[in-house]
Amino acid sequence: MKYKLIIDKNAEEEITVIARSSSPLTEKIENLVRSYAGSNDIIIGHNEDEIRKLTFGEIECITVIDRKVTAIDRQGIRYIVRERLRDLEEILPSYFVRINKSTLANEHRIKKFDVTFNGGVDAVFKCGYREYVSRRCFREIRRRYEGL
Repeated sequence: MKYKLIIDKNAEEEITVIARSSSPLTEKIENLVRSYAGSNDIIIGHNEDEIRKLTFGEIECITVIDRKVTAIDRQGIRYIVRERLRDLEEILPSYFVRINKSTLANEHRIKKFDVTFNGGVDAVFKCGYREYVSRRCFREIRRRYEGL
């Protein structure tokens, strides 16, 4: 592994990482750069009772329920989020993966994948929430795991 740091007061700051594949180290670097660059690791969610800051690590998944973007936390509590799903996809760390057209899942919080009676696949989260996984997304997730 090579490491190169160039300090130039006149240059625009740029961080480039070239790696053969994603690893825990590349994820840590990505999270560090995102947090330093002003991209917070929180989103604001609200439900009937409260408004709360949700850190990315405590979010099980972000999905669309009744045409509203909803974040589900570790206890299974649902919070409505003001951001669009595609905007969130750009700022979320790499451990959030798309599992269907309207859901981004925290892969660290997926407990297992269950095969349903009709041949589909559901992602079961540690909080107990279940969400279907589209065939196209499941193919990508499988490729991701095979690369480990």
